[in-house]
Amino acid sequence: MNRNIMRQAQELQSRLARAQQELAEASVEGTAGGGVVTVVMDGQQRVRAVRISPDVVKAGDVEMLQDLIVAAINEATRKSQELASSRLSALTGGLKIPGLT
Repeated sequence: MNRNIMRQAQELQSRLARAQQELAEASVEGTAGGGVVTVVMDGQQRVRAVRISPDVVKAGDVEMLQDLIVAAINEATRKSQELASSRLSALTGGLKIPGLT
């Protein structure tokens, strides 16, 4: 019986490692200002790219640009966390395991 539990634990560990790799390769986008600022983030909440429309830079409103960047990052983070939660909860059966999400 202990071997069966150990095997199941190893299988779960392997599936979790695969899921973590998939999350590292996945991407989500957060946008703000009707798409003038876009943040691309992976499923592990790492920012991969920031795109800013030249038009918003030409406007010269630095505070507005800063607010748009923050909003886009927050949206991308929320989407990334939702992605991670949905992928990992399928493996853990809905259990909240610290450090996984």
